[in-house]
Amino acid sequence: VLQIVKESQQQHGLRHGDFQRYRGYCSRRLRRLRKTLNFKMGNRHKFTGKKVTEEILSDNRYLLLILMDAERAWSYAMQLKQEANTEPRKRFHLLSRLRKAVKHAEELERLCESNRVDAKTKLEAQAYMAYLTGMLRFEHQEWKAAMEAFNKCKTIYEKLANAFTEEQAVLYNQRVEEISPNIRYCAYNIGDQSAMNELMQMRLRSGGTEGLLAEKLEALITQTRAKQAATMSEVEWRGRTVPVKIDKVRIFLLGLADNEAAIAQAENEETKERLFESLLGECRDAIQAVREELKPDQKQREHSLENDSGKVSNIQYLHSYLTYIKLSTAIKRNESMAKSLQKALLQQQRSDEDGKRSPRPQDLIRLYDIILQNLVELTQLPGLEEDKNFQKEIGLKTLVYKAYRCFFIAQSYVLVKKWSEALVLYERVLKYAREVQSGAGAHRNSLKELPDVQDLITQVNAEKYSLQAAAILDANDPHETESPSQVKDGKPLSERFETFCLDPSLVSKQVSLVHFPPGFQPIPCKPLFFDLALNHVVFPPLEDKVEQKAKSGLTGYIKGIFGFKS
Repeated sequence: VLQIVKESQQQHGLRHGDFQRYRGYCSRRLRRLRKTLNFKMGNRHKFTGKKVTEEILSDNRYLLLILMDAERAWSYAMQLKQEANTEPRKRFHLLSRLRKAVKHAEELERLCESNRVDAKTKLEAQAYMAYLTGMLRFEHQEWKAAMEAFNKCKTIYEKLANAFTEEQAVLYNQRVEEISPNIRYCAYNIGDQSAMNELMQMRLRSGGTEGLLAEKLEALITQTRAKQAATMSEVEWRGRTVPVKIDKVRIFLLGLADNEAAIAQAENEETKERLFESLLGECRDAIQAVREELKPDQKQREHSLENDSGKVSNIQYLHSYLTYIKLSTAIKRNESMAKSLQKALLQQQRSDEDGKRSPRPQDLIRLYDIILQNLVELTQLPGLEEDKNFQKEIGLKTLVYKAYRCFFIAQSYVLVKKWSEALVLYERVLKYAREVQSGAGAHRNSLKELPDVQDLITQVNAEKYSLQAAAILDANDPHETESPSQVKDGKPLSERFETFCLDPSLVSKQVSLVHFPPGFQPIPCKPLFFDLALNHVVFPPLEDKVEQKAKSGLTGYIKGIFGFKS
């Protein structure tokens, strides 16, 4: 039963959470089965109800009819559960479809009691029935009955997993993992306070997985916090108590400590990154809820600013607090990514790997740029401009991250053999580090979470000596200057045919073959001819050879007009 159900679900929509597509598949499969078995419910004009009985169980496809009926009702219920978030009235339809699914599962369990059905199928039918019953009781919030049904389902699947090979036991173990959060949540609602901690541990163990299990854990944890949020009314930050009236903000603040603890306990970077993204998403939602409350309170807030000489309102101060949490979390996430990149850089120096894009110091520079930008935004939060201790803490943190940023900029210059620039930047790193040490005094507690500046000073001193040695070797290396492959005189290829030179630019797109456009060159001018004898030549008279035209008066003019010729 479970294998048929899981294969159908994975192939027809549930891999992406599309319950409507899966419901359509169940309907089509039911129609094909009835047509194949000639088990139609009447015709197009009249409905004639038929029931599957033990007498006609000659084909296992009759059991598939009942199973697909139950799956169709269950998938419709899950589709309605998604839609009920925006349309609460659909919850009644959801419960109706779950009851229908349980009814079909009861019929399947009754038919499987026949002698024609093997023991494995009987146990799976009982577990399937217990699972759907538990889902129905869970939606009715009948925690004790739901817990009993889920425990029965879990027990059957665990026994089946132990009875078969590892390959066959994978499906049963997956179903047990899906049921476990529901059992712990039911136990929590019955009165077991340790269940919430177990739910958090399940969330950590799930790692970077996605899908129904991860979504279910998030939903159950959110529901638990929503119940606890009813007792939370205010929050204190930097000596000021602010009332919290927005439910979404209450839920977020209650789960903040748990989320930070989960991030600290994360086993790998993928899990930590996923938890950071989840926390930042919840924080953005809480900030958006506060912004919506700020809009109608805009005029009142401006009035309070005038009367209270710069003291911001409670809702604005709460907004600053949430923004502080968001920016601090973003800084921690980027710092975590920077640490993993530093480890990758060290491993790359020890063993070069081909086929992968190796990390570079420029990647770390970008991360520290983002951190410094977040610190600048922290200093501009409303309500904290006059808090000198806060501004001092942010200033010291800025110096620490500037020191690390300068260090990796120097590392990038070392890679391209710019020794003088790298040495200047190393001196700048030492300057920032000494400023942090001199001003840390009363703020050492706030600097505990930051990278250790003393380690950076030790590393920079070692790098300086290495850099000076590399610069001396580079200056005294004769192969660098005498090698024909390093000679670059800027001449194009057409002017150095006589000289051998390994020029890598010849196989690039910017190859230099000739000077173009060519330069101007002097050439001989075209000679000029001056005819000096022409001024001294006397030409013979030609009057006797030129015809003398007779003078014509008015008569000739008139004849010419009318076309008469003489």
